[in-house]
Amino acid sequence: MDHGSNQHFLSDITSALDWWRLAGVDCDYVDDPQDWLAPPEEELPPPSEWSIARAENEAKAAAAPENARRIDTEALPATLEAFAPWWKAEPLLAPGSLETRIAPVGKAGAQVMVIVEAPEREDREGLLTGPQGQLLDAILASVGISREDAYLASALPRAMPAPDWAEAHALGLGDVLMHHIGLVGPKRLFVLGGNVPALLGHESPQRAAVSRKFNHQGTSIPLLASWGLDSLLNRPRTKPVLWKAMLDWIAT
Repeated sequence: MDHGSNQHFLSDITSALDWWRLAGVDCDYVDDPQDWLAPPEEELPPPSEWSIARAENEAKAAAAPENARRIDTEALPATLEAFAPWWKAEPLLAPGSLETRIAPVGKAGAQVMVIVEAPEREDREGLLTGPQGQLLDAILASVGISREDAYLASALPRAMPAPDWAEAHALGLGDVLMHHIGLVGPKRLFVLGGNVPALLGHESPQRAAVSRKFNHQGTSIPLLASWGLDSLLNRPRTKPVLWKAMLDWIAT
């Protein structure tokens, strides 16, 4: 081994490092720009809950036969008063007992229409009566909206452990939901759950909440899309992201 050559090489490296230290550079640097004032990105929900399930559902929906059973949009209720009885009786909306279905509640022209994926497991006589409902009340109260000012609805009529959202698409639940919104005529929409925006023709929110617009039949309604209430309950760090999106939503 040529120790002299190695010693010369080490001397060159040491001189270079000393030069940078004299220049005031004593740390590693990268050229990529960094936005240090931007809020931290919130973690995405588990892939099994969002991206994977959604991709599988979309694949199933694309492969569904054209003659699959579908809700007749011509037979949808013409008034909001008739919607709740139809919701509890229409067999195509969801499998299982009709007795466990929960009707929407509220008045036409509400300050906000809240749409969740499905009722809570605790719901018996009304929608969102459990822990998720308590969280919703607190969220709405933070922007001065009470439950009495809101219209509460769900995309599915009953709590289900593993809804088949591909089948929901194929049955036309998106058309039902948009018809329901038209009957209510709310001033704002608050959509909770990754599968609901897809029924309305939107992408699922990749952050805790995002402010959008719902455009349908010549109307444009401010829409706040967020993760499901169950996910928000388990992720306290989503509060700043949700709050910022709510301020944009209210200001619209």
